[in-house]
Amino acid sequence: MSVPAGYRIRVGGHLDEHWAAWFGDRTLTHERDGTTSISGAVADQAELHGLLMKIRDLGVVLISVEAVEDPG
Repeated sequence: MSVPAGYRIRVGGHLDEHWAAWFGDRTLTHERDGTTSISGAVADQAELHGLLMKIRDLGVVLISVEAVEDPG
């Protein structure tokens, strides 16, 4: 089984841009439906779980986690 190149994680609400640094080299995109997409490369499952813990710690609603081949 191959490891995806990256992930797109959607959360409820529009996160302020100052959170971008906390998520590393990932891109925060405000979607028209009022959600935020956090996209970027993820090296392994441990790093993915770390991102999910950050989202949990922010207290925002996790909507979806999608593996993507081109995380950009």
